[in-house]
Amino acid sequence: MNALTSIASTVTTRQRRCRVRKTTTRVPKNAFVRGGARRVFTTTVSSSSSAVAASKTLEEEYVQHADLYDGSKQTQLFSGLQGRALNAKGKEFPSMAQVLAKIPKECFEKDTGKSLMYAGISTAITFAVGVAAWATLPFTVYYLPAWIAYAYVAGTAATGCWVAAHECGHGAFSDNRTIQDTVGYILHSLLLVPYFSWQRSHAVHHSRTNHVSEGETHVPAQMGSEEANLTFGLRKTVGKTLFSALNLIGVFVFGWPLYLLMGASGGPVRGKTNHFVPKMGASGKHALFPGKWENKVWYSDIGVALTVGAMAYWAMQTSFATVFGLYLAPYLFTNFWLVLYTWLQHTDVDVPHFEGNDWNLVKGAFMTIDRPYGKVYDFLHHRIGSTHVAHHINHTIPHYNAVKATEAIKQNWPDLYLFDPTPIAQATWRVGSECVAIVRKGDEYVFSNEPLPKLA
Repeated sequence: MNALTSIASTVTTRQRRCRVRKTTTRVPKNAFVRGGARRVFTTTVSSSSSAVAASKTLEEEYVQHADLYDGSKQTQLFSGLQGRALNAKGKEFPSMAQVLAKIPKECFEKDTGKSLMYAGISTAITFAVGVAAWATLPFTVYYLPAWIAYAYVAGTAATGCWVAAHECGHGAFSDNRTIQDTVGYILHSLLLVPYFSWQRSHAVHHSRTNHVSEGETHVPAQMGSEEANLTFGLRKTVGKTLFSALNLIGVFVFGWPLYLLMGASGGPVRGKTNHFVPKMGASGKHALFPGKWENKVWYSDIGVALTVGAMAYWAMQTSFATVFGLYLAPYLFTNFWLVLYTWLQHTDVDVPHFEGNDWNLVKGAFMTIDRPYGKVYDFLHHRIGSTHVAHHINHTIPHYNAVKATEAIKQNWPDLYLFDPTPIAQATWRVGSECVAIVRKGDEYVFSNEPLPKLA
C-alpha cells in the first residue's frame, strides 16, 4: 500500500473509464502468460461494458505488468525471517485438513461468557480513560501533550474493541449468532466500521491471502504498474528517506478510509470498491458484495450513520474540540493500529505472493507472519498480531485459544511457521521503505525496492 500514490492512480483510472480502448502487446517468450496466450490485452473499461468483461480485463491488465519485467535482476533483501518464506514451490505444504487435525479440538470451542468478558474489558478501559480525560484535562494548548498521550492510550485501548468485533465478524465470538452480530455491529459501528461490509471483504482477504490479483487489502503494486511508477518517481524526486517517512504517515492516516471508500490496496480484479455503496467495483464472480451482501452493506451504513449523527449532536451540544479531543483523535490511533497489524501480518521484503496454480489456500495462510508486540499490547489487543498464523489457518478459533493452536502449528510445521523477531518499529520502517512493487521471479512474486528492466 502506498497512500501517496493511491489517490493519484484512482483519479487517473476513473478518467480513463470514459472510453474503451484495446491494444495487443507481444509478450517475451519467457514471460508467464495466463492460459498460454501470447498476447496481453490492455483495456480501459467504460460504464457500458459488461460486468464480466470488466472483471476479466481488470485481472489481465494487473497481472501483465510484473510478468514483463526481469525478476532475475531483483536484489533480494531479507527480514528477520532470513528468506524462510521464499522458494515455496520447493516446500511440502500440508492440506488444510491435515493442519486442522493437528490443532487440539478445544481450540475451536467458543465461550460466550469469556468472549463478552474480553470485549467488556476493552470497552471499560476505553471509556474509563475517556471519562478521566474529560474530567481532568482542560482544552487549552498547554495541555496538548497530555491530550496526545490520552489519544494514544484511548485509541490503543479501543483497538481491543475493534479486535473483539473482528472476532464477531469471523464467527469466533459465540455460537449464538444473535449475540455475536449484535456485539460486533455495535462495537464496529461505534468505531465507524461498516460491520457486515467489512465482514465480507475480510472473509475475501482470508480466502485469497497473498494472491497477486485476487487478494484483498494490502495487495502490492506490480512492477511497471501506474502505482509503482508513481512511487519510484516520488522516491527519486524527494529521496528514499523522506518518501518512506511520508509514505508511512500517509498509510497510517489515510490508508483505512481510502480502503473503505475507494478500495485502495484491495484486489485489482474488483476495481474501485466502496464499503458503503455495494454496486461500486466489479460485478459477477469478482464482485466484493454479491447477492445478499448488497442489503447487508446498507444495514451496515445505518450503524455508521447513527454514530456520525450522534457525534454531530454531541459537537452541537458542546464543541467540535470536545468531540475531536475525546473521540476523533483516539480514533486516528485505533486506525493506526488496525493498518499496522494488517500490513505487517502479510508483508515483508522476503515474503512472496502467488498467482494461478502456484497459489492455494494453505500456502497463502502460511505466508502470514507472527510478530513480537509484547505482553501489554498482546493483552490489550487480544494477541491479534502474535497469533495471526493460527487465525489464518482457521478464523473461528477464539483469540483466547490461539496460543495453544499456534504452538501446535509451530510444533508440527516448524519450517513453514513464520515468526519474525524484528522489533516492530524496525519492521515497519523496512516494509514502508523497501516493499515497493512485486515482480515475477520463478514461480512466485517478490518485492523489489528499485525499478527493473523489461524482459528482452
